[in-house]
Amino acid sequence: MKSLVKAKPEVGLWMQERAVPEIGPEDVLIKVKKTGICGTDIHIWNWDEWAARTVPVGLVTGHEFAGEIVAKGALVEGLSIGQRCSGEGHLIGKLSRQSRAGKFHLDPATRGIGVNEPGAFAEYLRLPAFNVVPLPDSIDDEIGAILDPLGNAVHTALSFDLVGEDVLITGAGPIGIMAAAVARHVGARHVVITDINPARLKLAAEVADVTPVNVASEDLREVMARLKIVQGFDVGMEMSGNQRGLDQMIDALVMGGKIAMLGIPPGKSPVDWSRIVFKAITIKGVYGREIFETWYKMIAMLENGLDVRKVITHRFGVDEFQTGFEVMRSGQSGKVVLDWA
Repeated sequence: MKSLVKAKPEVGLWMQERAVPEIGPEDVLIKVKKTGICGTDIHIWNWDEWAARTVPVGLVTGHEFAGEIVAKGALVEGLSIGQRCSGEGHLIGKLSRQSRAGKFHLDPATRGIGVNEPGAFAEYLRLPAFNVVPLPDSIDDEIGAILDPLGNAVHTALSFDLVGEDVLITGAGPIGIMAAAVARHVGARHVVITDINPARLKLAAEVADVTPVNVASEDLREVMARLKIVQGFDVGMEMSGNQRGLDQMIDALVMGGKIAMLGIPPGKSPVDWSRIVFKAITIKGVYGREIFETWYKMIAMLENGLDVRKVITHRFGVDEFQTGFEVMRSGQSGKVVLDWA
């Protein structure tokens, strides 16, 4: 089968032929139809410090996908051949306190497909049946292929009550844009999203009813005054991994404000903790998706009016994967989807 492999410890991915995975009694075999390129995949392509210490050379990469079940193990129940699906890419352990309490997303033994285990950039994927998420007919393969990052956005956005609240999002990457759309969908009053990338700010305004702010040329305080956000934002979502973005967010929050952090700063970052303490700010770190509550909620929202289609800006056949990665690496795109059909 065709597979995109981290075949060398250097920049790039390589198309190789690999054997179709063999499945165990509790696994399914999925014929992959579409995959999304993730920021994590860009780290692996670039072979940065994180990727070099995390990803084994020779690994089939990729973890955002939609496809169809073509085989299942003898012990698999509740799934059928021909069923359309996506899936949770975090493979959890079963022995930790967190897993035994049903808090699967907090399991410290978690391993990721396409990062630690063979992934979805291939014609076929082996996945534990436990991780399979069936797709309703109303969600096509293209949207199914970006449910993983949408789940990150949903997990972040739903960390705190947003009904009637003013929300600040720092970082207008695809996940930040989708989080903005979710915030508006669930009832936030004003949603302001900041960045220094004009193309992505323009995309944010096309995807959702939000106020984009280029902090390189606009004063956030002036925007707040125009929107009559007097005391500050109630909730912040830090999606950029940029220290200056976090600093600005802390400054712009109300007393007692709340921050959900999905963005990962590079290395150690200085934090003025006294500002956080004196403003009584709550900070929650967000990792992945709540398994499986996030999947339930985002599918329900998609079936009831949440529209993130426009966040997909580029589509390529898998044989054009190099172009797809170049587009994603440029920073001038939304989500990029590869077609394996």
